[in-house]
Amino acid sequence: MDLPSFLWLWRIAAWSMGLSLVAYVLLALIGIRMLHVRTLWQRESSWLRSLHYKIGICLVSLVLLLLLIGIVGTYGHFGSLGHSQHLWAGLTTVMLVLLSAGSATQIGVGHPWARRIHIGANIAIFFAFAWVSITGWSVVQKYLPQYHFPLVIEISHNSCDRLI
Repeated sequence: MDLPSFLWLWRIAAWSMGLSLVAYVLLALIGIRMLHVRTLWQRESSWLRSLHYKIGICLVSLVLLLLLIGIVGTYGHFGSLGHSQHLWAGLTTVMLVLLSAGSATQIGVGHPWARRIHIGANIAIFFAFAWVSITGWSVVQKYLPQYHFPLVIEISHNSCDRLI
């Protein structure tokens, strides 16, 4: 496959990763708020729980989209998978997000274990996102030299002197 035709795919991946991180932070903030309300024995807002579920569904969708893009892009470029640690970082992230979402559906009075699994998976997702971001940056560096347009503006020493 011709990789330059995949540029739109990489743009979708970049936006999806950014939105996934935003969704994760929002979910963490809402989840901490829900935990705070519950520990104070206050009545939980139904809209807050609903928002938490909706953002969670968005996160699951974005992570699955990233998995699909990664598989299609890597297979399209190399003809096979597993050329870096990014595959394992991505699969770990996907599994943890799915574990978190699955355990969230079981949280309730009859399943005290579900909340612990949900919170534990979400803490692990933080480290998985860090791992997938670091390994993803090295993957991006493999593809960027193939494109002939300025993605990063370099500041030369002379231009810095003019600014001073």
